[in-house]
Amino acid sequence: MAMEVTQVLLNAQSIDGNVRKHAEESLKQFQDQNLPSFLLSLSGELANDDKPVDSRKLAGLILKNALDAKEQHRKLELVQRWLTLDNNVKSQIKTVLLKTLTSAAFDARSTASQVIAKIAAIELPQKQWPELIGSLLSNINQLPAHVKQATLDTLGYLCEEVSPDVVDQDQVNKILTAVVQGMNASEANNDVRLAATRALYNALGFAQANFSNDMERDYIMRVVCEATLSSEMKIRQAAFECLVSISSMYYEKLAPYMQDIFNITAKAVKEDDEPVALQAIEFWSSICDEEIDILEEYAGDLTADSDVPCFYFIKQALPALVPMLLETLLKQEEDQDQDEGAWNIAMAGGTCLGLIARTVGDDIVPLVMPFIEENITKPDWRQREAATYAFGSILEGPSPDKLTPIVNVALNFMLSALTKDPNSHVKDTTAWTLGRIFEFLHGATLDSPIITQENCQQIITVLLESMKDVPNVAEKACGALYFLAQGYEDVGSPSPLTPFFQEIVQSLLTATHREDAGESRLRTAAYETLNEVVRCSTDETAPMVFRLIPVIMTELHKTLEGQKLPPDNREKQGELQGLLCGCLQVIIQKLGSSEPTKHVFAQYADQIMGLFLRVFACRSATVHEEAMLAIGALAYAAGPDFAKYMPEFYKYLEMGLQNFEEYQVCAVTVGVVGDICRAMEDKVLPYCDGIMTQLLKDLSSNQLHRSVKPPIFSCFGDIALAIGENFEKYLMYAMPMLQSAAELSAHTAGADDEMIEYANSLRNGILEAYSGILQGFKNSPKAQLLIPYAPHIVQFLDSLYMEKDMDDIVMKTAIGVLGDLADTLGSNAGSLIQQSLSSKDFLNECLSSEDHMIKESAEWAKLAISRAISV
Repeated sequence: MAMEVTQVLLNAQSIDGNVRKHAEESLKQFQDQNLPSFLLSLSGELANDDKPVDSRKLAGLILKNALDAKEQHRKLELVQRWLTLDNNVKSQIKTVLLKTLTSAAFDARSTASQVIAKIAAIELPQKQWPELIGSLLSNINQLPAHVKQATLDTLGYLCEEVSPDVVDQDQVNKILTAVVQGMNASEANNDVRLAATRALYNALGFAQANFSNDMERDYIMRVVCEATLSSEMKIRQAAFECLVSISSMYYEKLAPYMQDIFNITAKAVKEDDEPVALQAIEFWSSICDEEIDILEEYAGDLTADSDVPCFYFIKQALPALVPMLLETLLKQEEDQDQDEGAWNIAMAGGTCLGLIARTVGDDIVPLVMPFIEENITKPDWRQREAATYAFGSILEGPSPDKLTPIVNVALNFMLSALTKDPNSHVKDTTAWTLGRIFEFLHGATLDSPIITQENCQQIITVLLESMKDVPNVAEKACGALYFLAQGYEDVGSPSPLTPFFQEIVQSLLTATHREDAGESRLRTAAYETLNEVVRCSTDETAPMVFRLIPVIMTELHKTLEGQKLPPDNREKQGELQGLLCGCLQVIIQKLGSSEPTKHVFAQYADQIMGLFLRVFACRSATVHEEAMLAIGALAYAAGPDFAKYMPEFYKYLEMGLQNFEEYQVCAVTVGVVGDICRAMEDKVLPYCDGIMTQLLKDLSSNQLHRSVKPPIFSCFGDIALAIGENFEKYLMYAMPMLQSAAELSAHTAGADDEMIEYANSLRNGILEAYSGILQGFKNSPKAQLLIPYAPHIVQFLDSLYMEKDMDDIVMKTAIGVLGDLADTLGSNAGSLIQQSLSSKDFLNECLSSEDHMIKESAEWAKLAISRAISV
């Protein structure tokens, strides 16, 4: 087999499907029968300069995929598989790969670099392949240049794949020295210099110690800044990418370099090619992100000990920075509104301006207003659009006091521009800016409203008119209407939108039917806005919301009729079904939440449920998620009556719970099980065996995404609350699982923020399960079955208190569980709680909490505990 591997690899890329399939099967068979010689022959193929480029490239790719995978469980399998290979085989493969770095063929070198880094990611943490970095560094001084370039590439990939703590500082210093020397202006070969600059980008995370040393940091910064002036565009771009990364990793070390960085970024923004200019703007956006985070964390409390002080770089650079960015707004592209992923220098400049407004607040307004006033009425559309964009960009950040007077003057002008400006770019940006005005400066909390009874009608008329404009303008008009409705969410009856409700709904439905509604996300925006208008509607418009039900049902019915569609239409149809299910969900929630409307709504429930069941038959993940959410809302509205749908719905529920691949669908389905339990209560009993079996399977699977596990635990609580003492038969399965998860989640020493956040969501799920189980068994003679589990629950609560990293949600649930324990188990729990290490301290801490939810739970718990102890 090893002899003909070349031909098989070429056949696997053949345009003839049969040849290709046969070749793929042969490769699979070779891999299954003899993995060591399969990997050896692939590495040999990749290394052999006499072989065709195509077979070498594919050999390298298959080799790389044999070492790494996207799915976590598959990745772990591949790592284990490599580690258990014969050492002699591994060492042959590694030798061959290192030799490939000297190949004359670029593709072979490049692939070998990536494969070496994948192996390093597996072996270095295991203290294997200790000689790798040394042998790479000895290559650096080799000529020809292409060997040096390939080696720097490899070091870059290695730094990307490997965590900094597995490489000792001495080797880090050597890697950085090699990389920074390769970047130096004295390096004659541009390929080498580019590889070095890209490698530095990946190696910055390793450079903590080097950035703390003034001399080393100065040297690195000097080389990076010099590289931004290289004659080669790609090197300049890569050097600015390094600066962006440094700005977020080493913000607190930047002060000495800011003047120089300002000069080189300003030059790049004004004169350089767009990819370079974009990175130069990105540097300032990144500094804004850092300062916004610091200022938000210590919200004005300047006496707090911050880990990183704020250096107010943006405030200091304002007078020079703002004019530079305003200039970029005039560099629009002719077709930028049409293309969804469009990104150019004008957009980057506006985005950065928006971040600056959030960083410095009111200070930006006087710097931007003259530009707006000067350009807003100019004959050239670019100037009008830039002025409007500048205005829209600075609406988040400055205080309403500062902006309201300006907006009051500008509003009429903008409404008129939205209907009358001859240029669609200007209209697009105007509609977007109106949306921003309504998002940030309109709502129940603001003292002086921008939208009054006098101008409300004019605003709505203009927006509805604009929804007939070209798709990108119509989509932004929908967005503006969305925020307009949202601002009235808490006003109560009568809402200022009530008189226009019918007309608004009609216009939005009309927009969804446009021939070109598929462009610029128009259809999606129209449905999202319709949902928001319904969500914020009041009792007076309930009859009109009712009339929407048959309309949306008919639309959904239409999508189910057109089954024989070509694939791309099928995808669009799935998208539309998702939007319609989402719309029905909002209507159900709206009408199902109050008694009078709930009753009238019941007449449609059967038909709606029938449609949802047909939607499930269409196998599409996004639609499943939306339909599941809508069914959850329907269950809530229908209450115990939902039982009649269960026989037919149950198989789809089970399918959702088994859907590991699309884990969001699985998570939503778990949530719907909770909704159904709350709606049906003990009527859910006949389905519980199947549901519990599937949930327990989910928990023990290593393929299911970890984010689904906390909701599954809460779901145990929902089921126990619904079926009470009937939960008895699941205790022996559920409790041990809860215990082992509890132990896992209680100890988070040394974990990062993301891990602590996950641990907290896991703890909350476990506590909700305990709470539901305890409450479910309350007043039942079977409550004593829980006594053996009580010591563990108390121990879990103790360990949470000791860890000191609970968030408020967990704290509230935890103190509630302490109360449930006392409430359900009485004196059996009382003595345990009295002996517990921290219950008393925990209770007192919660009683004096500023969060009234925690305080309320604690007061209830205190009462339950004192009852349990006095028995």
